[in-house]
Amino acid sequence: MKTRLHTLLMSISAFVISNQAIGNEQSKSLVGEYLGQKRPKSIPTVFAPGHVSGKHRDVNAFFSPDMKEFYFTRMDLELETWDLISYTLQNGQWHKSIIGPRVGRPLLAPDGNTMHLGQYYMTRNNCGWSQLKRLDPPFSRRDWGIMRLSASKSGTYIFDDYKSGDIIRISEVKNGKRQTPKALGPEVNTGKYNAHPFIAPDDSYIIWDGVRESGFGDSDLYISFRKPDGTWSDALNMGDTINTEVREASASVTPDGKYLFFNRATKNNDNDIYWVDAKIIDTLKQQVVM
Repeated sequence: MKTRLHTLLMSISAFVISNQAIGNEQSKSLVGEYLGQKRPKSIPTVFAPGHVSGKHRDVNAFFSPDMKEFYFTRMDLELETWDLISYTLQNGQWHKSIIGPRVGRPLLAPDGNTMHLGQYYMTRNNCGWSQLKRLDPPFSRRDWGIMRLSASKSGTYIFDDYKSGDIIRISEVKNGKRQTPKALGPEVNTGKYNAHPFIAPDDSYIIWDGVRESGFGDSDLYISFRKPDGTWSDALNMGDTINTEVREASASVTPDGKYLFFNRATKNNDNDIYWVDAKIIDTLKQQVVM
């Protein structure tokens, strides 16, 4: 296992050092904002079918803060390999490239210069992305299983841990010092499991996926809002417009605050990436007593 991990880290480092994107291609139909896609309203629709969402397992989508880069991960169901894929906007047109093998569930920090990948991260440099770096303790603890770490503008970390009962932890920055991570309360950590959290850039809410008896079937998306006193509201299921009897997971909100992205399982055991108007977040907030 250790040898396989070492090989994977060396492999992705080679990609980012050389900055030679594999499979670089140009898609004439992907022109304009949001990869040129027709924007959804209140009903989720598949994002960029045939380009992003297709016959493989496409998950974990997010944009860069300037909205000029789009990332997602894909498992090739034939080769059974995972890749981190990007589309970059250049002269009004989106260009696809493979960054390297997937590590963790990638997510960009609000500064756009730090790519979090579970217990690892990369920083942007003149060549593209740096080699993989391991987070400082305690985030690099061997007995923690961080799949996804999300950061806010204030530096708050929200992350999951599949090795400790599938819980979600928080670590804030106070007076310039990072605080010891602590598990969130039962408002969030309830049910069979909780995973793949996303925190709003302004710390105002978190979205994650979990399984609860009150859900619609497999994992659903839940949201909790931060109250004025710093505590978190009871989790709200994001409803039957977002959640179905199959698995919904790995949510993110575009940096412009307009759209919610997530992935949904299909009957063919792959996953497609969906997007929907993010106004649903404001609607759900009205149900919370602050």
